[in-house]
Amino acid sequence: MKLINQGILAAKGFVAVGEHIGIKKQKKDMAMLYSKAPCMYAGAFTQNKVKAAPVIWDQKVLKAGEKVHAIVINSGNANAVTGIKGHQDTEQMAQCTAEQLGIKKEEVLVCSTGVIGVPLPMDCILDGIDMVAGKLERTPLAAKSAAEAILTTDTFTKEIALEETIGGCKIRLGAIGKGSGMIHPNMATMLAFIATDINISQTMLQKALSECVETSFNMITVDGDTSTNDSVIVLANGIGGNSCITEENEDYEAFKAMLFEALKYVAISIVKDGEGATKLLEVEIQNTLDFASGKALAKSILTSSLVKTAFFGEDANWGRILAAMGYAGVDFNVEGVSLALESAAGSIHLFKQGTPLKFNEIKAKHILEEAEIKIVVKMSEGSETVTAWGCDLSYDYVKINGEYRS
Repeated sequence: MKLINQGILAAKGFVAVGEHIGIKKQKKDMAMLYSKAPCMYAGAFTQNKVKAAPVIWDQKVLKAGEKVHAIVINSGNANAVTGIKGHQDTEQMAQCTAEQLGIKKEEVLVCSTGVIGVPLPMDCILDGIDMVAGKLERTPLAAKSAAEAILTTDTFTKEIALEETIGGCKIRLGAIGKGSGMIHPNMATMLAFIATDINISQTMLQKALSECVETSFNMITVDGDTSTNDSVIVLANGIGGNSCITEENEDYEAFKAMLFEALKYVAISIVKDGEGATKLLEVEIQNTLDFASGKALAKSILTSSLVKTAFFGEDANWGRILAAMGYAGVDFNVEGVSLALESAAGSIHLFKQGTPLKFNEIKAKHILEEAEIKIVVKMSEGSETVTAWGCDLSYDYVKINGEYRS
């Protein structure tokens, strides 16, 4: 597998654009991705009971089994909890995009992100669609602009492109994502878009996405809030030249590995860019009973406000970690638990098989001063290892979210 350039436009046959249309004051706020060749479509969406209108539209298209050609995305307004008009506006966005591209509205996916509970400025949106559809192109600038146009409180773009030989052909995959706050997925998080030229059946594409989401996006958290708009969408236009993947064979596993690397990169990038975050926290639960137990323990640690603030303060207050594990709803033997912290500055053991260890506070402080820290928890329940990612909780998180609509 090779890391390449071009972001979302790495795969053959795709064009894109990102522009400022006026939803936001200055920054880009509309993106579009298009493939002339029809695409197999797979998706994963928020499990929040309050789903934004675009999520419901995209789920409807997925259920119908339609091939799609395009995605239109606006940022700055989530079109969530906007009543019947929100659904009408979403369909109108699809219709307008379809008319510009000469396709059916059912072949257009719609995504929105931003403030909840505010109707879309449809005059601005529709004029914007007309404008951006005429600027679709296949250039590095177009790929970068699309990645920029989907951002909200993010401080940097999240994009990656990979190439792998599958079935004797060079297959490419590009991904972009956005997310900084309201990140605690139960399927995926924020928005992520993946474009690939792999030739694969819809069934196998959906299977690959569902499996990869569970160990990437579903293993991150920033603030414990599950968004109303979370969507991960994969489009595969099939022009890569490989024989169609219709079963779990060697080619399927190679593609799934490629997809996982892209999703993992975007997911961790989102955590690094968590609102107000100063540290990336990785939790590794070793020797846990099974994946579900390890996930519950890791997520409990990473969502604990006391744990998160301790890491922001660079305080090796390991008792908070054990406490968070204790209310995770997982049965385990505390006497079989060991705990260590690791970073580029070294490693330190704090707790071994149920017993606190004396440790050098100065060394611990140096370890915690690093921007990326690993929390290693060794259990005695089984043989499964589970990894999750999160971030600390700083003063700036409160400031950013306290002034979000200002």
